[in-house]
Amino acid sequence: MGQRAARIVPAKTRLLALTSSTERVASLRAQGITPLVGNLDAPATLLRLAGIATRVLHLAPPPSEGWTDPRTLALVRALRRRSHPVSLVYASTSGVYGDCAGAWVDETRASHPDTPRARRRVFAEHYVRFLGRSAGIRTSILRIPGIYAPDREGGTPHARLRKGTPVLQEPDDVYTNHIHADDLARACVLAVWRARAQRVYNINDDTRLKMGDYFDLAADLYQLPRPPRVAREGARAQLPVMLLSFMSESRRMVNARMKQELGLRLRFATVAQGLMERPAP
Repeated sequence: MGQRAARIVPAKTRLLALTSSTERVASLRAQGITPLVGNLDAPATLLRLAGIATRVLHLAPPPSEGWTDPRTLALVRALRRRSHPVSLVYASTSGVYGDCAGAWVDETRASHPDTPRARRRVFAEHYVRFLGRSAGIRTSILRIPGIYAPDREGGTPHARLRKGTPVLQEPDDVYTNHIHADDLARACVLAVWRARAQRVYNINDDTRLKMGDYFDLAADLYQLPRPPRVAREGARAQLPVMLLSFMSESRRMVNARMKQELGLRLRFATVAQGLMERPAP
């Protein structure tokens, strides 16, 4: 959570976590968190949330298929059943903006999702906003780009660099945005308590790099070979569809609202600072 975020949370705040795994119950309790066993894919198991949750942080992603997000819809319906929470924060994705051709993007830009994955997020955002307007709940949306975490397996470019996965050559390359997992966690806590009603926030650091330059930077920090560069046509023949989709969207996210309204002071203002931590093996 971080000391700065912790200062705004009352000391007697009771933390509850929805989990679909009974195996996690003991671990959550050991951390001082009250577990609620339920599953967003089984709406009937969410009834206990109604009237209990006063401030909600919704981090669950949509299903991997389809055009909607039944999980967010189930949560919204459950929260409407009894006394409503004070606030609801939904962790969305910057992918809802679509390809912006490298332009600067603030929260006033209209969403223009280019992939089914992003369209499912737009659907979820719509229902979060609907809940806020119809029930008088202070709902807000965090639009989050690429998350990295050097202390977690697969949380950095380390493994991809070892595989020698190519990146786009400079004329074809795209701007990419990042946030360290610790800074993201602090942003989530701050948003639960400080975010304004019906407000969208870009949650990203101050890095301004194209994707290939990001991997070059990581390679130099880890003392690994820089990845090979390929033209976009060559990338289509070598890379999986999911990875190609990230290489087809270019934008530079503006994070002024996050700093000014949430009061988030980044601990890792750039990926160069964040990647200096030892990566997970």
